[in-house]
Amino acid sequence: MRTDRKLVIDTNLWISRLLVPGGTAARAVDHGLSWGIPLMSEDTLMELSEVLARDKFDRYVSREDRRHFLRLLGGIVRMIPITQHIAACRDARDDKFLDVALNGEAHLIITGDQDLLELHPFHGIEILSPAEFLHRPVD
Repeated sequence: MRTDRKLVIDTNLWISRLLVPGGTAARAVDHGLSWGIPLMSEDTLMELSEVLARDKFDRYVSREDRRHFLRLLGGIVRMIPITQHIAACRDARDDKFLDVALNGEAHLIITGDQDLLELHPFHGIEILSPAEFLHRPVD
């Protein structure tokens, strides 16, 4: 993992990493972990935690495995304090990913969310789909 490169990974990709470990989103997350340091904020971590707590995931992954996933994630990501808020995305709920990227000086955001993807590039930050990011070399 390169510590001079920072990225933001959308909530849905973290969930896909847990639920479908061999899928494109999961491979993009793994590639991202090799590429640089993943950044999160209290808001993005809370969203992930709340989504993973939903009953609909019980049939796929146990609650204990989901809690374990969050604990492991806590040792991998760098938490970023948000001092500057952004209002730029068509879906205001996605602005929190832009907040993390700008406050944490990220190089890129990986997302499957069209509302974020259409902002590419955003203040010099690349916004790539999982498939696009997989074509990026680690070095």
